[in-house]
Amino acid sequence: MTTIPAPAAGGPQFYEQTWDLSYRHALGETTSAFLGALAERRILGRRCPACGRVLVPARSFCDRDHVDTTDWVEVARTGAIEMFTIVYEPFRNLPAPPYALAYVTLDGADTALVGYVRGLDLSDKDAAVAALAIGTRVEVGFADEPQGTAADYWFELPAGG
Repeated sequence: MTTIPAPAAGGPQFYEQTWDLSYRHALGETTSAFLGALAERRILGRRCPACGRVLVPARSFCDRDHVDTTDWVEVARTGAIEMFTIVYEPFRNLPAPPYALAYVTLDGADTALVGYVRGLDLSDKDAAVAALAIGTRVEVGFADEPQGTAADYWFELPAGG
């Protein structure tokens, strides 16, 4: 039996851990098609035949009904922010801070897609938080030469918005 020491009086305890992982994913038919569509500047979802939800990013099964998804659905390149975070601390292998990430439910989708937010001044934290408020409308931007990866797209506030 292992004895766990009691927390030190007067402050929090910390456990430091470093993870450096590389993955090689088998994409499968659904993810391959989703990424292929990104290379064409399109965003695809899959419809659940039981509940009718359109799942984006496209998934081969519905997490709610546990059935295979069926029809491919192209969703809009506009949507609303569901959740966001602004990162001001550096993380290895990620962009230099500050940067923002948002989960956006695109028009025609029922689930949110995560992506970076570009084109927003993040130096004024309060103004940036206000600009990224839940419900804020955003547009999808695409790389000039998309490669079929999650780095091909990002979210931005509409011009004049």
